[in-house]
Amino acid sequence: MMLALVAVMGAQEPATATPQDPATSLQIGDRTTTPAEEATNGFQPQPQTAADPNKPASTILPAPPSPEAVAEAKRQFKAGARLKASDKTEAAFEKFEQASQLDPRNLEYVTAREFARQQLVMEALGRGNKAMQAKNEVAATAEFRQALEYDPTNEFARQRLNDSVWESNAPPSRTLQVVQKSVEVYLSPSLEPKDFQFRGEARTLLTQVAKAYGITATIDDSVQARRVHFDIEKVDFATAMEAATRVTRTFWIALSGSQMYVVADTVENRRNFERLAIRTFYLSDVSSPQELADMVNALRVILDIRFVSQNLQQSTITIRAPLAVVEAASRLIESLAGGRPQLTLDVRVYQISSSLVQQLGTQWPNQFTMFNISPALIASLGAGASDLINQLIASGGINQANSTAIQALIAQLQQSTQNSLLSTPFATFGGGLTLTGVSWTPPLTVNLRVNESDVHNLEHVTLLASQNTPAVLKIGERYPIVNATFAPIYNSSAISKVLGNQSYVAPFPSFNFEDLGLNMKATPMIHSNTDVSLKIEVNIRSLGGQSVNGIPIILNREYTGSITLKNGESGVVAGLISKADSHSLSGYPFLGRVPVASYASSVHDKNENDDELLIVMTPYITRMASSAGFAVQLPMGH
Repeated sequence: MMLALVAVMGAQEPATATPQDPATSLQIGDRTTTPAEEATNGFQPQPQTAADPNKPASTILPAPPSPEAVAEAKRQFKAGARLKASDKTEAAFEKFEQASQLDPRNLEYVTAREFARQQLVMEALGRGNKAMQAKNEVAATAEFRQALEYDPTNEFARQRLNDSVWESNAPPSRTLQVVQKSVEVYLSPSLEPKDFQFRGEARTLLTQVAKAYGITATIDDSVQARRVHFDIEKVDFATAMEAATRVTRTFWIALSGSQMYVVADTVENRRNFERLAIRTFYLSDVSSPQELADMVNALRVILDIRFVSQNLQQSTITIRAPLAVVEAASRLIESLAGGRPQLTLDVRVYQISSSLVQQLGTQWPNQFTMFNISPALIASLGAGASDLINQLIASGGINQANSTAIQALIAQLQQSTQNSLLSTPFATFGGGLTLTGVSWTPPLTVNLRVNESDVHNLEHVTLLASQNTPAVLKIGERYPIVNATFAPIYNSSAISKVLGNQSYVAPFPSFNFEDLGLNMKATPMIHSNTDVSLKIEVNIRSLGGQSVNGIPIILNREYTGSITLKNGESGVVAGLISKADSHSLSGYPFLGRVPVASYASSVHDKNENDDELLIVMTPYITRMASSAGFAVQLPMGH
């Protein structure tokens, strides 16, 4: 209840006192204490009633000064005139002020003082306006405040001061919103400061203090009748009631704008009489029900709030407690929910793949087959083949020494008989019964082949992550893998019928999807010095070249670790280099090793594959946790 007073009073500053200031000291018996700051709930100041312009104002002339005062005033005025001529306006104003106080009837002194005052005000306003144009609100506020000190009645200086200072009310939180609140009752006391010198009973003191500011106080029977001493000067309603309630050990509740109820300050009375406020907070930054439950538990433990509920579907917290406790809960919730750090992760994935396939050399025949060309072989070519060959030899068309002609003839005959032995080219030597054929495979081949490829891939992703919340990145594809298929395990007439007419439809098989490619999960932790710790899990999955029972084998490479980076600093999270080289040589023995004859007598096969994968992360902090502390003042009994 004591907190809301400062917020309600607006521009009125809380009254503070020190033990050395007798004007605001509070004397209780033989002990002197200092009043607390203005912090009480339940009243709102009302403007003073303007004076009647038709009523004649009384004029009281000051007493004539003594000759010594007149001489001293004349000396101060001359010193001020010299300072004014030297453009030392502020020092001259002090001299004119002293001269006008010593001789208030001298209009020359008063006029010089007012001219100097207005010049100082205009100079301060000019400096303040320049500071406002330069976006220096702090310097502008100081200048406008100084101008207002020179002339408290200058409304223009007051307006410029209001334009330069920040709003007294804090800006609404981006993550905390009040969606429902109860209507509060405030007092409207007089703003005129009062003096009190009281010796008597406590109940009478409370009535007189409230009546002095235009408030009617009703005293509860629980207030003890005890004698008190109460001396305080030039205080407003907030300070006076704060001091009076401490002396009498009571507290008050606002009933209307001009009525209040005073009861003894006990735990039971606080529970029975203190006015409760209801407020509902909407938390837009809550990501899980557990966070909402933790905030509710913190409110119950720290502020001892009994009436608090949560709505998981709407992410709201409703509190019913005294207004000061509700305000404290608002500050606490904002510090817990509104300061959640966030960052953006700039992720770059570089992948470079290169392959080289090279085949150079000469491939000679390396397999030979020898067979005897006998009359039995010729007879196997078919009827009439032997007579045809004898006629060609007798006529001189071919002879036994002409192996090429015989080979062509036999090949022609072979096309009709499909003899596999004679399907390949061959050479013959010998004659008669010793006529022999030689065939070879493969034929002579010269290889000059080169195949080279380069692939460069870049994946650039920006992720938004918050404190202790993982950011997941998946690049690749989802591959279906069959887990089970279904088929009838027994036979019946119905099953045989659908199988026979081919109308049987097998049930859809069971399968699941596997994430292939790059899968990464990063959990950030943002420190107060803007360092960012990242807990990283990276796995690379791809299909293998083999399978088991029709199910493909998945190749998996994983990395788990942590890295700490500065804000805006890039770091290599993971790097993978895969290199495969294969070389093969095929040809005749020994000749393939001869440097000069290597490529002329053998074939060289070369296959190279290079894969490089690089993952680079750069964190950029977008919101830090609120490091500004806050202090709240709870009413007595809380």
